[in-house]
Amino acid sequence: MNDPRIAFIGAGNMAASLIGGLLAQGVATDAIRASDHGAEQRARIAAEHGIATFAANAEAIEGAELIVLAVKPQVIKAVCLDLAPHLKEGQLIVSVAAGITCASLENWLGPRAIVRCMPNTPALLRQGVSGLYANARVSAAQRQQAEQVLSAVGLALWLDEERLIDAVTAVSGSGPAYFFLLIEAMTAAGEKLGLPRDTAAQLTLHTALGAARMAVASDVDAAELRRRVTSPAGTTEAAINSFQAGGFETLVEQALNAAARRSAELAEQLGQ
Repeated sequence: MNDPRIAFIGAGNMAASLIGGLLAQGVATDAIRASDHGAEQRARIAAEHGIATFAANAEAIEGAELIVLAVKPQVIKAVCLDLAPHLKEGQLIVSVAAGITCASLENWLGPRAIVRCMPNTPALLRQGVSGLYANARVSAAQRQQAEQVLSAVGLALWLDEERLIDAVTAVSGSGPAYFFLLIEAMTAAGEKLGLPRDTAAQLTLHTALGAARMAVASDVDAAELRRRVTSPAGTTEAAINSFQAGGFETLVEQALNAAARRSAELAEQLGQ
């Protein structure tokens, strides 16, 4: 995109990550603005990125082609109702607020081109992945603009149905915590096997990192990679058999279903 003016409503960690990613891609500082009610947040993001900041949302969006809603879901309704009278025709709304549907946003903002996104916390390191859904008012050019914003912090994947945002939330939105839980458990188990805690932690962390990098770089799926490192009657097979005897795959499926259900419940509650 040819540096359209982008306004961020909310200048927290996710907004800061997106802004940093856009600037790293070559978007000009004068093409990006941000607003936040917190003076400390405004000062921090202005100092870090050299962009203009505002206390009033209405000032930040003046002349913006793309508006990123990066506020907490609990306050987004009030923010939208305050913003609605100041919006102009043709502005694209990109929401990264978890659990807020396009229907709710349109109810508060009026009929608008809206892209709803579900990023995850590794976006803070520009290693994230986001699911994106565009409503029918979003043009092809606007889809490209939204994709560039989210791809500034990682991989951006489009969804054909908005309901799939709940599945994205279950898999990648909440997903980092699942891996952290496994890292916790493996570290604790390694310590019980006699390793110093720091050694167990480092072994676990770097194994997780290496395995993820192998899986991303590989031309085969995770199941095949697992088979390749699982020798018959070996140590890995003993561990895998123990996982599966405990219902590992079923437990993972149940956990993700629980997350997806909760995502749908929160969307209903927050959208009222």
